[in-house]
Amino acid sequence: MNSFFKEFKDFAIRGNVVDMAVGVIIGGAFGKIVSSVVNDIIMPPIGWIIGGVNFKDLKVTLPALPTGSETATPATINYGSFIQTVIDFTIIAFCVFLIIKLINKLVKKKSAEKEKPATPVPSKEEILLTEIRDLLKEKK
Repeated sequence: MNSFFKEFKDFAIRGNVVDMAVGVIIGGAFGKIVSSVVNDIIMPPIGWIIGGVNFKDLKVTLPALPTGSETATPATINYGSFIQTVIDFTIIAFCVFLIIKLINKLVKKKSAEKEKPATPVPSKEEILLTEIRDLLKEKK
């Protein structure tokens, strides 16, 4: 049982798991921020521009079906909420795209720096000139 907890501890402390957990938490918070931006800042002006429409109220009400002595509550298709969710997704996807693009650029820059030789290899002419210089120094 003790080895099980040690193995779990090693797994949980490993960098990738912790990084993933932090990413999920920050991603959830970011999603809430984007939803608020869309619902509270972007959609009201768009609704105002197209004639004072509140997107949350956009829906199609289906006819109510009678169920015996009572009529059931009519079902609605809330396409306004769907439009807001699509805009949320588009903004989040665009932000993720920008982040991935930035990470790829940094990784590419790092790999390019690693590929550069630490010291430049001298050409044959440089080697020959260095030898000539050393010989002239010895003669003096």
